[in-house]
Amino acid sequence: MTKILLVEDDRGIVANLTEFLTAEGFQVKSASGQASALKLLESERFDLVLLDISLSDGNGFAVCSAVKSLYNIPVIFLTASGDEYSTVTGFELGADDYIPKPFRPRELVTRIRNILRLTGGTGSSVRLGEVTVDTVKGTASKNGRDLYLSALEYRLLLVFLNNRGAVLTRTQLLEAIWDAAGEFVNDNTLTVYIKRLREKIEDDPQNPTIIMTVRGLGYKVDG
Repeated sequence: MTKILLVEDDRGIVANLTEFLTAEGFQVKSASGQASALKLLESERFDLVLLDISLSDGNGFAVCSAVKSLYNIPVIFLTASGDEYSTVTGFELGADDYIPKPFRPRELVTRIRNILRLTGGTGSSVRLGEVTVDTVKGTASKNGRDLYLSALEYRLLLVFLNNRGAVLTRTQLLEAIWDAAGEFVNDNTLTVYIKRLREKIEDDPQNPTIIMTVRGLGYKVDG
């Protein structure tokens, strides 16, 4: 059974999320602060950490840094801090995903399962053609060279990775990168970010072979 550490100081969220995730087949333990979270990590093995930034003591960034350096397991941030600085900081520390509150529990479960599938529960590199995505470090490289993706570009790439083989509509992609930006993202902005991402990962951005356009429907990355 997949074991999740929920680091959150809102008792209501802890109770509701624990009940929901348990019903979905996960084993959940919780900690309200940095010290108690690190103590649990020292004594027990977990497959994934759900982590708030604002805690009763310390902060989520410090916990994420410790998790990645000492235990190398996936981290998903759950936070009301939707500004781009928090997003960038989280990804720089190696966070695997970032979900702002309020969120839909069903979407959270999907994200958890996608991250566990991608990382094998322990963190790993994922290949997409000649592009390698390190879901532990939150970086992407091509032929060994860092692509220096922005937070939104990396988030967009993760969305495609998590949905290989599926056609994603522009609406779905807009909702996903809005999560990372913490602000309204319009259709023109999505076009710009897809163009920028293609310029970094495709051999020929004018004739893409990784992020392909499905006319009248959206975009698709093959599995």
